[in-house]
Amino acid sequence: MCSGPLGASKATSKAIRFFDLIFSLFGLFAFSPMLIFIALAGLFDTGSPVFRQKRVGLGQKPFTLVKFRTMKPDTASVATHLANPHQVTPFGRFLRRTKLDELPQLWNVLKGDMSLVGPRPCLFNQLELISERGKRGVFHVRPGITGLAQINGIDMSKPGLLAETDAKMIRELTLGKYFYYIFATLMGRGGGDRIRKKHIVIK
Repeated sequence: MCSGPLGASKATSKAIRFFDLIFSLFGLFAFSPMLIFIALAGLFDTGSPVFRQKRVGLGQKPFTLVKFRTMKPDTASVATHLANPHQVTPFGRFLRRTKLDELPQLWNVLKGDMSLVGPRPCLFNQLELISERGKRGVFHVRPGITGLAQINGIDMSKPGLLAETDAKMIRELTLGKYFYYIFATLMGRGGGDRIRKKHIVIK
């Protein structure tokens, strides 16, 4: 079992949580004008700019993830790679491409639901991914905004590979790698969870 948040040593875990708090506080303050602007633009785009969704958190306990809405309000609650691309609004495509839709998750980090670095939180209906992650102890740590899988473009469409990559990140995490994952994400590396261009309806 991992010894603390993100599977790091106790000292490293405390340092990571400290930087989580500092960076999330700074980010919410520094980006507050942008957050307000995006929220107002989203109000005109969908009428409901903030998206809230139950996700699987630390110890498989539920928490409410917040992000900017990129799809129409009536979109089905499914994993991103299964979503209908036609449900994404033009403004939503911009937010997803620039990753600005993730900014509200700094609030989740500040609250302690998430870390800046960790496995991306999945939905409760993603049973295969939950099973694969459970086998590897991935739920012993806080989920995160970014991590090893995200900067390498591994999304939730490959549950086994994603769970193994998450476990590898947890086992090998150091403070240096924590900063590296954040830096690589800010530099635009990785595509994150991608919506497939062709949507197939299974009857």
